[in-house]
Amino acid sequence: MKNTGIFFRILFLFTLCAHAQAQTDSTLWSSPGGLPVKPHNSVNAPEMARQFQLNKAHWDKAFVFLRNQDLQALAPGRYPIDGDQVFAIVTQNPTKDFDSTQWESHRDYTDLHYVVAGEEIIGVSPPGNLTITKPYDAAKDIVNYSGKGEMYPAKPGTFFIFFPSDAHRPAISPGGHAADKKIVIKIRYIP
Repeated sequence: MKNTGIFFRILFLFTLCAHAQAQTDSTLWSSPGGLPVKPHNSVNAPEMARQFQLNKAHWDKAFVFLRNQDLQALAPGRYPIDGDQVFAIVTQNPTKDFDSTQWESHRDYTDLHYVVAGEEIIGVSPPGNLTITKPYDAAKDIVNYSGKGEMYPAKPGTFFIFFPSDAHRPAISPGGHAADKKIVIKIRYIP
């Protein structure tokens, strides 16, 4: 019964993402503490629906982890959720100057980024609009790029999802270098 509820929440969440921009202002998912969480407008809703259909068990586990944790109390580190299929990485680091960050994308995992406390800027761009600066490293599941993209504020209450078709540039300082606390959940991608 609990899985059915999770499925309908996620289905509702991404149905709303695919519709009018104004719909994203609704509270779509809440943690146990009542923290409203919604997807950023940049989330590729059709790809999310496809991945959820192909990989429902892993997405359910990722959202259950977010819902059941005291996000403020999680210490930095790696948290297994489902072996190497789904895991979380919690960081608490100073944000960086733009030139100290890099565009990146992954082939094996989808990233769910959620800033728990503080703020950063995250860049988003299709990899095809960028130039590869460091070829794909299979051991680290990363390729780096240079180029331009859209920049968005990342604050508590909004999460980003990056599929292999989404290059991203996280941890950019919005001004100053205050630390932000962030959770990145890595979910195995199904081509």
